[in-house]
Amino acid sequence: MKKLIVGIDQVGIKDVPLVGGKNASLGEMLRHLGSRGISVPTGFIVTAEAYRYFMKEAGLDVFIKKALRGLDTDNIRDLGEQGKKIRHAIVTSPFPEKLEAAIRQAYREMEKKHGKNVDVAVRSSATAEDLPGASFAGEHETYLGIRGVEDVISATKSSMASLFTNRAISYRVDKGFGHMKVALSVAVQQMVRSDLGASGVLFTLDTESGFKDTVLINSSWGLGEMVVQGKVNPDEYVVAKKFLEKAPLPVISKTLGSKDRKMIYAQGKGGIRPVKIVSTSAGERAKFTLSDKEVLLLAKWGVEIEKHYTKHYGKWTPMDIEWAKDGRSQKLFILQARPETIHAERDLSKIREYIRLEEGKVLAKGVSVGSKIAVGRARVIFDVKDIYKFQAGEILVTDMTDPDWEPIMKIASAIVTDEGGRTSHAAIVSRELGIPAVVGAGNATNRVKTGAMVTVDTIGSDGLVLAGTLKFEVRERDLRRIPKTRTKIMMNIGTPDTAFEKSFLPHQGVGLAREEFIIASEIGIHPMALINYRKLPQSLRRKIDRRTVGWKDKKQFYIDRLAYGIARIGAAFSPYPVIVRFSDFKTNEYRTLLGGELYEPIEQNPMIGWRGASRYYHANFKEAFKLECLALKMVREKMGLINVIPMVPFCRTPEEGIKTMKLMKESGLQPRYLSKTKDSMPVYVMCEIPSNVIDADKFLDIFDGMSIGSNDLTQLILGLDRDSEIVSGVGNEMDPAVKTAIADVIRKCQKRHKHVGICGQAPSDYPEFVSFLVNEGIESMSLTPDTVVETTIAVAKQEKKKKRG
Repeated sequence: MKKLIVGIDQVGIKDVPLVGGKNASLGEMLRHLGSRGISVPTGFIVTAEAYRYFMKEAGLDVFIKKALRGLDTDNIRDLGEQGKKIRHAIVTSPFPEKLEAAIRQAYREMEKKHGKNVDVAVRSSATAEDLPGASFAGEHETYLGIRGVEDVISATKSSMASLFTNRAISYRVDKGFGHMKVALSVAVQQMVRSDLGASGVLFTLDTESGFKDTVLINSSWGLGEMVVQGKVNPDEYVVAKKFLEKAPLPVISKTLGSKDRKMIYAQGKGGIRPVKIVSTSAGERAKFTLSDKEVLLLAKWGVEIEKHYTKHYGKWTPMDIEWAKDGRSQKLFILQARPETIHAERDLSKIREYIRLEEGKVLAKGVSVGSKIAVGRARVIFDVKDIYKFQAGEILVTDMTDPDWEPIMKIASAIVTDEGGRTSHAAIVSRELGIPAVVGAGNATNRVKTGAMVTVDTIGSDGLVLAGTLKFEVRERDLRRIPKTRTKIMMNIGTPDTAFEKSFLPHQGVGLAREEFIIASEIGIHPMALINYRKLPQSLRRKIDRRTVGWKDKKQFYIDRLAYGIARIGAAFSPYPVIVRFSDFKTNEYRTLLGGELYEPIEQNPMIGWRGASRYYHANFKEAFKLECLALKMVREKMGLINVIPMVPFCRTPEEGIKTMKLMKESGLQPRYLSKTKDSMPVYVMCEIPSNVIDADKFLDIFDGMSIGSNDLTQLILGLDRDSEIVSGVGNEMDPAVKTAIADVIRKCQKRHKHVGICGQAPSDYPEFVSFLVNEGIESMSLTPDTVVETTIAVAKQEKKKKRG
């Protein structure tokens, strides 16, 4: 007897040949993960055997073979004609009587359990789908809000027909699957009313870098198609996997999406509910779609699902998961889970770095996907019916993509869309194809013209579309050939968005993460303007309001955004130490922040003015420094990132160090100097002023280590203004006076058994300076990421020479 109908809870992963990848996964979760609290909607499945029975009884198998004989999927017109002909034949052919009766009976059983005319989702699931190496994501159709058995039968037939959409036919050819060897089953599943709630996607890794220790969640109001198809810029949450069970709130990043539209049900006649896209309210746009508690629950579910599939496949299996929140019950549900197919197969022993060598005019900017650079001729297309105009190697520019665009996406050198986020259709397909994409670019279709040569750069957090053909180079590194060194090789990390990707380089942590980079890129507002928000002119308050949407408490906005930036770096390099320098903006730099001109004096030489520790205890800045301390407290205590170590910059006297320590303790931190407990926190100081060298022992009485800032130390020993091009050639870090000072500090730290490293630019710029540092016995060198490999090799060579000598 053929199995025409089975319950979802009666199948598992081993049943892919019977019910397809998606449905097998649903059954697997219901049977094995339901006991762990993971909620999956129930229902029944029309099997692949039922599909084949239908094909044979209706004579469709012979018809389809004939239609596809000799088809060239690169011929877009022919592909469209044959696909349409096959789909029409399927939906107009009657089901065999036995199959139709089985579907009617199964739906009646659902009605007994959930009520008359229960709302259901009719989901397609192919037998070659959701497999490692072939996701088939979005290739086949799903129908939502179906009510009544007649429409269930109709939607089931339409789902089967979607096995022969143009995109599915093309994808099978690309992946080497025979058209008649793949069958399609259909799940009829209780509907989650996310039209009244929220929905989205979840990945158990960072989708851009492949960093495995995070969970990425995208969320928006209404039905999930808006997120999946990239029609909306969703909220984004990042959770640190390692600390899910250890820390109170390991959410290391929260970004409020614009969420300007949502998909809901429209009024319709009969059982099938049409959907419509409506604008969201101002309140919905200004509010996060998920609470912290819901974010953590989804993240824990994601990790449990990943563990289960990793055990099944016998290797790490990151997951791509769709979820929904029912607006009536407020409950969360997992709608489907498939293995992520891009990074799971990646060879992590090798890295490729793309480096752009020229600057150019920025035409459009959006979310970066792919960490690559591509050059090509732009082709702007607004409607899928015009895709036949597209030529191989061109750069596709459009408002958004869906699976119907895939026949040309696979021959594009890059993709640019006006709409969408990092988990939109365009982003997912670009990663699978291995091409760069810029999504959510806003106005790219207006700024970029068909025929123009452009460069697409997705190396940074912002994806850029630049005018012209710009030069770039590609470096490939085999990390297995990088030697081990006694000297700890650390990195200087600028923006948090690059941290996950840079963590794949050989390293032993971060020697310098600059808070001012985070403040400038993630906040952009002077902290005192946020503290004194209610006293500000209305025009300035309006500008601040636009940047702080989602946060009623303006001070909390500063704390949260700074904490999220620090945490991304801390999580990327955990468990190695991440040394975070408190803010070291100069007055002229602080003035560039929104509201800065109200709080910053004009100094003739900001380089040696009101900066570093002298700001922290000053009456005009003390409350702002406390916000930095609260952000660090949030990172270490709430998120669990105790590998993050603070560092005080430009500390002129030991007394300034003591004042700073006291303020840290006032803010709830426990610096080791004042709290002699096992949980106390080490605090380092920058060694960048001659007084730090001369009085090193007094500073080491207070601080737990020193990090040499060779840039400022050189400036102040030689009396150079780093901002002056006139005197810039007088000397550099190789000057004997500078080297003498550095050697002296290294010896004093070693004698006191305190940490000593260098985070200045010198080791990255001067190979001979590396030899000097190794010979002096420096504990660590923190380098710019692009020089890590070369400098590590140089350090290893010098260490061998030193050992022999």
